[in-house]
Amino acid sequence: MAIEDDVLVVGGGVAGMTAALAAAEAGASVRLVTKSQSTLRHASGLVDVLGYADGDLLADPFAALDDLPADHPYAKVGVEAVRDGLARFDAVTGERYRGGHTDRNALLPTHGGAVKPTARYPASAAAGLASDERDALLVGFETLSDFDAPLAADHLRAADVPFDVRGATVSFPGTPRADAKVTRYAHALDGNDDEERERLAARVARVHDGEPRVGFPAVLGEAHPGDVRATLADALDADVFEVPMGPPSLPGIRLEADYERALREAGVNVVRRPVVDYEADGEHLTAAVVERNGQHVPHHAESFVLATGGLVGEGIDSDRGGVREPVFDCHVPHPADRYDWFVDERFGEQPYPRFGVVVDDDLRPRDAEGRIEFENLRAAGSVVGGADFAAECSGMGVSLATGDAAGSAAGADTQ
Repeated sequence: MAIEDDVLVVGGGVAGMTAALAAAEAGASVRLVTKSQSTLRHASGLVDVLGYADGDLLADPFAALDDLPADHPYAKVGVEAVRDGLARFDAVTGERYRGGHTDRNALLPTHGGAVKPTARYPASAAAGLASDERDALLVGFETLSDFDAPLAADHLRAADVPFDVRGATVSFPGTPRADAKVTRYAHALDGNDDEERERLAARVARVHDGEPRVGFPAVLGEAHPGDVRATLADALDADVFEVPMGPPSLPGIRLEADYERALREAGVNVVRRPVVDYEADGEHLTAAVVERNGQHVPHHAESFVLATGGLVGEGIDSDRGGVREPVFDCHVPHPADRYDWFVDERFGEQPYPRFGVVVDDDLRPRDAEGRIEFENLRAAGSVVGGADFAAECSGMGVSLATGDAAGSAAGADTQ
């Protein structure tokens, strides 16, 4: 039996899921194929649009978008696509996120004690804004080595935040193993009764010196984070917030659940299998070939979106022979000499983070001669070249903007 859809999206990250939702909204039947779970569980859960330009912190990311190079993904899709991508994110997350009331970046403390600019942030982190002048206590757990609260507080003071902050470490009720996953802490606090939460609050109360804000590592419940925070806040008589953590990330896992719910409600079929080949008729893609139980199964569609990630997400592959895009074999420009892929300066501007496929203004990948690779293929997210997501703090925003634009166009093409 032939597998046919209007739109096939390859890649299950934010860009792919956004593209799938946009295509479905345009009226297309959509299938999303991804070889693994979303990378969201490895992300902080913060949504960056543009945090830095030329090394300078940006208060308003939208004011700097027009000044980006012509090959930057934002320059390809335009400012309105960035706003459309954020609007779709807001529709997916609802009241679970903050920041949609303004174009300005918010500043949030991270688990390392840095201050990070971001356009959207979980409601669970809202009381921790670095622009808030109220004093704060950071609380870490003895068995959770990923968050050293006293050290994070030291770093925040060194960053000259406008409030007094200190850190303290307490034992978590039940004393989880030192190698316990963050979900173990979350599930312990998710219970139907408040016993674990109240025991934790009692231990924090011993080190709490009346600070109006108390920050915890982002492990305060997976299913009921709002209830957990409310219980702790009542017991401590303070606003409670979560500090974004590294992977695995509870805010990222919660966000992944929001997107999976949205995909189901939109009628998007999700297939967790690798794409190993493709079929094409000249410059027209006809199918992505999916490996399933040892068989190679063509998945046909009228329009395709490539959203497999960049070098980190394995959407861009590299070896001694060069750099390539492994799914549809799209062209990835790069210096022939591997030693020109990087510079020796520790904080120098590295070439390799910008590696990716080259796209036109309709996000269609182009070959080495500038010709369209496939007329019915678009690319979205970090597989698109031209941005240094880490240096710019722009990764999630680029995924939302290009995902929304690529999915909308792909869906419209099938109507």
